[in-house]
Amino acid sequence: MTETDLIRAFIAVELPQTVKDELGVLQKRLAAAPMGGIKWVAPEGTHLTLKFLGPVAPQRLDEVKTAMTAAVKDIGRFELGVAGLGGFPNLRRLSVVWCGLTGDLGRLRQLQQAIEEQISPLGFPSENRAFSPHLTLARLREDVAAEARQALAEKLREIKFESQYNIRVDAVSLMQSRLLPAGAVYSRVGEFPLKADG
Repeated sequence: MTETDLIRAFIAVELPQTVKDELGVLQKRLAAAPMGGIKWVAPEGTHLTLKFLGPVAPQRLDEVKTAMTAAVKDIGRFELGVAGLGGFPNLRRLSVVWCGLTGDLGRLRQLQQAIEEQISPLGFPSENRAFSPHLTLARLREDVAAEARQALAEKLREIKFESQYNIRVDAVSLMQSRLLPAGAVYSRVGEFPLKADG
């Protein structure tokens, strides 16, 4: 099987269009000063990643779907808010710009842990670092000038962002990522509803 036969897959919470639209406006505010070397995530593709699987053989998707059904069966629906800005690894050495999450983060962590427990026995290794829920807004190349990083970090400190819309988490999606010259394109491969009586 060649690399092109594999599906680049991940598990995520998809966002409502209202939140994506708000994030697009926020990105425009942050990108007001032109800065090279910063790759802004297209708002349409923004999602909350719970688990990156990497390249997966198409014939393994059924076992991933079975594991996902088991992972979510006892997790009730919940809501998240979108607020706050920051960067990884920190604002001094900025390489990723993110928007934070509020709301039922305990339930979100429970969901992410249940997914890890069901998926890792299939050969998808657990993350080495703690789950840090966020929405990625931009990635910075290594060659971005220190002054540009500092200017963007200053904007992240100045702008107080809080979405007027919430994310209703009532399902989790198995997603496929295709890397195209214009950027990544995402499509849903499977959807797994959470328990209705939250």
